Amino acid sequence: MFNICFDYDMRVTEKPIFSYPWYLRPFFWNQKRKYGQVLKPALIWARVPRLFAAIAILYGVLDRKSSPIDPVLRSLITVRVSQINECRFCIDINSAVLAKRTGSMNKVEALERWQQSELFDNKERVVLEYVEAVTYTDRQVDDDLTQRLYEYFNEDEIVELTGLIAFQNLSSKFNSALDLPAQGFCRLPESAGHNNEKSNV
Repeated sequence: MFNICFDYDMRVTEKPIFSYPWYLRPFFWNQKRKYGQVLKPALIWARVPRLFAAIAILYGVLDRKSSPIDPVLRSLITVRVSQINECRFCIDINSAVLAKRTGSMNKVEALERWQQSELFDNKERVVLEYVEAVTYTDRQVDDDLTQRLYEYFNEDEIVELTGLIAFQNLSSKFNSALDLPAQGFCRLPESAGHNNEKSNV
């Protein structure tokens, strides 16, 4: 399951750990403790320390334990947005988290074709439809979809749900644009692997 790690040149280079401000080093230490390595996006965001701090705080709020959005649902959102934006790093790490939260790779492997899969319940299907309406540039969120969201979420929860989708779009587009690699956390979905071999994006 944890068997892929790419070694591509990034479009912006990371700096040696000692050259970052001292107050960012605890973030890196925590990542190394949690993941076994410092995450490449953190090292790139941290080239602008205030920007990194803002991103880290926002992510912490969206992924907090007390979030009204279920952890599995949060992971479905982050993986699906990552797939759409073809972010190798995001697909890798978010798929690993989804597999851990569900106890298997089943939903990870079915997610790109969720409409044809029986693994996803009605609530998950509405959220995934919303994810795609927000993320694909040729789609729009309409009143019918919004009404179906209200069957499962209140207004505050919809705001948080939308915030998570928007954040993951920010993160995955940033990583994809700068060609940040997967770091070997999880087996990538097949189509994402094909895209990488073809375009090295």
